[in-house]
Amino acid sequence: QVQLVESGGGLVQPGGSLRLSCAASGKIRYLYTMGWYRQAPGKQRELVASITSGGSANNADSVKGRFTISRDNAKNTVYLQMNSLKPEDTAVYYCNTHPSGLPWGQGTQVTVSS
Repeated sequence: QVQLVESGGGLVQPGGSLRLSCAASGKIRYLYTMGWYRQAPGKQRELVASITSGGSANNADSVKGRFTISRDNAKNTVYLQMNSLKPEDTAVYYCNTHPSGLPWGQGTQVTVSS
C-alpha cells in the first residue's frame, strides 16, 4: 500500500518561502492527479493546489501567484514551492491524490509568524 510522507515545513516569517516535499513509499501511478491540501486549526481540510500527470497545475485562489506545485514521477515525489507566505497560510499541509483516495500521511506543519 502506498504511504505518503510529507516534509519541509517549519516556522517562517511573513513574506518568507518554504518548499514542501511529498514522497510516496510505493509506486504512485503516473496517471494520478496529485494535490496538496492544508488544514488550519478549527477548519476543514482544503485543496490548495493540484497537478495532473501531464503537469497541468491548478491553484486555489488564495494561493495563486504564490504557490507552485510540481512533480517528479520518476522519484514518486510531489513538491509545493510556497513564496510570499502569509499568517493565514499557517496549517498542517498534506499531499494525496485528487480527489483524495490514499491514506493520509502525518502532514507537515507550516507556521507563518513574526
